[in-house]
Amino acid sequence: MAEIKIEQKKPIWPWLLVGLVIVGLLVYFLVFRDNSENTEAVAEPDSITNTSESDLLGIKENNNTVAAYVSFVENNKEKMSLDHEYTNEALVKLIDATDAMANQVGYDVQADLQKARDFAKMITKDSFETTHADNVRKADDMVTNVLQNIQEAKYPELTNEVTALKSASESIKPGVLTLDQKDAVKNYFAKAADLLQKMN
Repeated sequence: MAEIKIEQKKPIWPWLLVGLVIVGLLVYFLVFRDNSENTEAVAEPDSITNTSESDLLGIKENNNTVAAYVSFVENNKEKMSLDHEYTNEALVKLIDATDAMANQVGYDVQADLQKARDFAKMITKDSFETTHADNVRKADDMVTNVLQNIQEAKYPELTNEVTALKSASESIKPGVLTLDQKDAVKNYFAKAADLLQKMN
């Protein structure tokens, strides 16, 4: 009779062990390595690429256009004349600063701000026109609305400043000569500068 050779099965546990080690290494590199990179990115003060939108609430933007508007308002408080050059320049700078702030926080407000620019342009056409306050008020209301939307989305702590800005805008009365309400117009620009400076 021929002898039957019986081969013993090779144990499978070494292969399972090697497989577990490989899976463990993959998990380590995928999970723990990504966490260490995210931790490094958050630890750097200038890096905000790995933050969520809610983490950006209250972040100061440091926008030069906003700073230029604030500086203009603070340094030109006494200049308001029949040609409305100051009012026009203040409005244009305010619209630019609002646009810059909207771009910083990712809001598309071009249509509203273009209308405000058109109203700002109208006040320089005829210095004896009696409807300049109407155009100033319309431009102010549009800018205030944009700033309120930015504030509600990104700067919830600035509610009082927006309320003061709305009140200042409402104090500019259509139908009254702009030069007869210089203080109200300048107050509006000052309140807008205050709000933008706090956002910036």
